Amino acid sequence: MTEVTKTPKEATAAKKAAPRAESYDIAKSDETFDLAKDLAKFIKDNKLSTQVQGKEFVNVEGWQYAGSRLGIVPIVEHVINLSNDQEIKYQAKVTLFDLRHQTTVGAGFAICSNKESGKKFYQEFAIASMAQTRAIGKAYRNILAWIIRAAGYEPTPAEEMEYSGNVPTPAIAPAVVAEPAPVMRAVTTAPAAEAVAAAAEAPVAVPVQYATASQKEEIIRLLNHPLITRQEKTKMLLNINRLDEERATQAIAKLRKAIEDREGTTAVAA
Repeated sequence: MTEVTKTPKEATAAKKAAPRAESYDIAKSDETFDLAKDLAKFIKDNKLSTQVQGKEFVNVEGWQYAGSRLGIVPIVEHVINLSNDQEIKYQAKVTLFDLRHQTTVGAGFAICSNKESGKKFYQEFAIASMAQTRAIGKAYRNILAWIIRAAGYEPTPAEEMEYSGNVPTPAIAPAVVAEPAPVMRAVTTAPAAEAVAAAAEAPVAVPVQYATASQKEEIIRLLNHPLITRQEKTKMLLNINRLDEERATQAIAKLRKAIEDREGTTAVAA
């Protein structure tokens, strides 16, 4: 068989057409921008972001994907129990290790407590786990935030956005005191008794009956079921403090039905 020798021009064209290596080099801007495009598609296709006030924040799985494409993996250094009689609290430290260069390239610390909004009924293992998850996201954020921004997302891990705790409160404009209007003396056409009766007939605002503590505890217990996806869990936890009793009851019923249906599907598949 005769071997065909490629000209330098053909060899260069073939090299450009060859598929890019699976890993990227953070020191090369063209490769990292290619990574940003790949990352944006991966996050969107796999729904690895959480929306908070109209902005998209990447879940820790998205940050881990970006790190893995650069050969950077997280290592949990320690998880410290800072709990006391009134609070379950854990601190975690995570370092980032560059497999290509065999060196540590970053680190992140994080804390999680059951005193936080929405975590009152979390079990101890869940608090410790969230501390580790946050530390992983924080460590990657310290070195890869600009890549996530280039991909079109907010450069803060979704796990750091403490549901309702980190949502900014709209500023309330100070009340403007108007100049008193001139007193106009006029003849009252309706007796005082009629005015009182009209006020009594006006509708009275009924306070919203928010979900009870036992309802929230049941929702969180159901969300921790292995057949409930992370996206479903995150969406529910974002809104749990806004549920009234009726909606909480409906949410519990839907979660139970979803678990029952999925258990049935799993049994049939097995």
